[in-house]
Amino acid sequence: MIEYLHYAPVASFIFAITLVTSILTFNNEEWFGKMMFHPYSVHRNKKQYTLLTSGLIHHDWMHLAFNMISFYCFAFTLEATIGHWQFAVLYIASLVISDLPSLAKHKNDYWYHSLGASGAISAVVFGFIIYEPMAMMMIIPLPFQIPAILFGILYLIYCHFASKHARDNINHDAHLFGAFCGVAITLILHPSLAPQFIHKVTEGVQSLLH
Repeated sequence: MIEYLHYAPVASFIFAITLVTSILTFNNEEWFGKMMFHPYSVHRNKKQYTLLTSGLIHHDWMHLAFNMISFYCFAFTLEATIGHWQFAVLYIASLVISDLPSLAKHKNDYWYHSLGASGAISAVVFGFIIYEPMAMMMIIPLPFQIPAILFGILYLIYCHFASKHARDNINHDAHLFGAFCGVAITLILHPSLAPQFIHKVTEGVQSLLH
């Protein structure tokens, strides 16, 4: 843990506060309700803070585990690579921006609420992929390793399916917009990564084929 605090203090703080807040609100319906993103209220200049607080809570243990495992796999390495304040900007900006399409879509839907760090997690995943698209990783339950870029594609397929069929308060649409934010913000911070990304993918595909 001390090692993580040294080279990824921002990611360590976000990981810890998200775990603690999510677990505490599982048994506190009042705070759970106050922290959920409510586009109807935000559009009317109320509860704007939920654009941030909704990213600190989760629907259930499975939702929390999925997001935190994804965060753990990518965030610490990304912060050590991209820089501390840069990682903070990417995470917080993506958390807010990824909710804006839902705000526009549901601004007049009083009963719509959402929660979870989905947008920011997607941004972290795709920020990492821009740096290391061909990094090999083991994904449960697959019995073999896959490239990070393939994980990203499968991640978006899951998000698209969940967005169409899920019946919960999880803002699955935010995954897609969070992914776009992660790519855009990472390239804005380090534009030289674009040709490097193309080179690594091309080289990696050629290596796999041979």
